[in-house]
Amino acid sequence: MVTIRLRRTGKKKQPSYRVVVADSRSPRDGKFIEIVGFYNPVRQPQELEIKADRVRHWMSVGAKPSDTVVRLLKRVNVLDESGKPTPVAS
Repeated sequence: MVTIRLRRTGKKKQPSYRVVVADSRSPRDGKFIEIVGFYNPVRQPQELEIKADRVRHWMSVGAKPSDTVVRLLKRVNVLDESGKPTPVAS
């Protein structure tokens, strides 16, 4: 199964993350299919950038986001409160 999850990057004690689409069997920092965003929780204010169109595409073909990614997608209004993708604003 394909998942949308975080991939850790950055130095020791200074994590930053890439939001990636990956096979669920691959390791956390292993092989991935596509980078769809990044998240830096250390910076103030926190940096979060998501390619909403690519996330919606991957979810439409069956990719499941991890619990943490669901929380981040709700923050940038890609998912609504019930966890369903929001329609694309024209």
